[in-house]
Amino acid sequence: MAHDTLTITDSRTQKTYSLPVENDTIRALDLRQIKVKPDDFGLMTYDPAFMNTASCRSAITYIDGDRGILRYRGYPIETLAEHCTFLEVAYLTLFGELPTAPELKTWVDDITHHTMLPETTRKFMEGFRYNAHPMAMLVSTVAALSTVYPDAREIHDPVNRLLQIKRLVGKMPSIAAMSYRHSLGFPYVYPDNDLNYPENFMNMLWKMVEPKYVANPVLARALDILFILHADHEQNCSTNTMRSVGSSHADPYLSTAAAAAALSGPLHGGANEEVLKMLDLIGSKDNVPAYIKQIKDGHGKLMGFGHRVYKNYDPRAKVIKWTAEQVFEVTGRNPKLDIALELERIALQDDYFVTRKLYPNVDFYSGIIYQAMGFKPEMFTVLFAIPRTVGWLAQWQEMITDPEQKIARPRQVYTGHEVRELVPIEKRIPALV
Repeated sequence: MAHDTLTITDSRTQKTYSLPVENDTIRALDLRQIKVKPDDFGLMTYDPAFMNTASCRSAITYIDGDRGILRYRGYPIETLAEHCTFLEVAYLTLFGELPTAPELKTWVDDITHHTMLPETTRKFMEGFRYNAHPMAMLVSTVAALSTVYPDAREIHDPVNRLLQIKRLVGKMPSIAAMSYRHSLGFPYVYPDNDLNYPENFMNMLWKMVEPKYVANPVLARALDILFILHADHEQNCSTNTMRSVGSSHADPYLSTAAAAAALSGPLHGGANEEVLKMLDLIGSKDNVPAYIKQIKDGHGKLMGFGHRVYKNYDPRAKVIKWTAEQVFEVTGRNPKLDIALELERIALQDDYFVTRKLYPNVDFYSGIIYQAMGFKPEMFTVLFAIPRTVGWLAQWQEMITDPEQKIARPRQVYTGHEVRELVPIEKRIPALV
């Protein structure tokens, strides 16, 4: 519509420009027409860390951070966590609709029969040092699958893309479980096709000498819910990496490995481990008020509170809080939960945190649950990577089929020297003292 425009007057030239507004955005390239001289490059936006730049159109995940809303394909995350399995949500995330019963059966069967890893991949993992970090093992092994499945390079073939998606969704728990067993020095456990997705993962993690592993249904469902909550989260750091690497038409294994590498950082997937360190530092419920005061005095950070997107209570944190209670009925109450609950109670009543919109996020309770289930902190990011693979692949496929997308290549604002004369080496002044 004609009135959906933004009018800009350039005070340098007194020229006025009318830029189309669509979906509450203007196109950055439309700014290029704003010039002081005809041979200027044109106006650019400067946006470190993409704080206010949309790099794509996406129909997968909707977030309203101010209202605390998260939806996959239009469905509230709370509804999906309550009523669906992870593989149902994976189907929804990847293909846009919840599956019918026959579609779900076929999908589950396909994923189940792609859980086995090639024997060469198992031997590859055996080559890691005994103390190799599980996340580094996962990143390396996923990248190595690119050599096992060279057909994955045919990214523009939809049938081939679907095959690689099934392989990755199926094999990611197997890789994660092998990395965990490797860190303990235990022999690897092969998938059991009689078990569902979370149960099979638990089997590969924890089966010892028993003939048949039987998962606790409460813990299996809790893990399934945690997978649902972590399936996708819009254009976060690792998803942006998946799209950026994928834009070069790298195959999905290499793109996924790059995304997992981005996830491995403590500011992204490793945040729940930082929460546990904070709770250990606090020590007991009685020490919470003193710790809160310390934070308000500018010493330290309140880990697990606040979010780049959410300026309200993270909807995933509400679901995880409920899930934690179910888990602790089986495992026994983790004493860290009482510290966390008291920390949350005080922080949500304190104007210092409320005015700064610092509410609990998904990392605040997830680490406590994982620890109660028997996972070491170094496995937390690996557990994150399993379900997020679905989101990465959904975003990757959307990017590949979007005719507007090109190879990622952001601009820069150059702040260095103008042209300089080269000084002979014998006349150069040392740059470092």
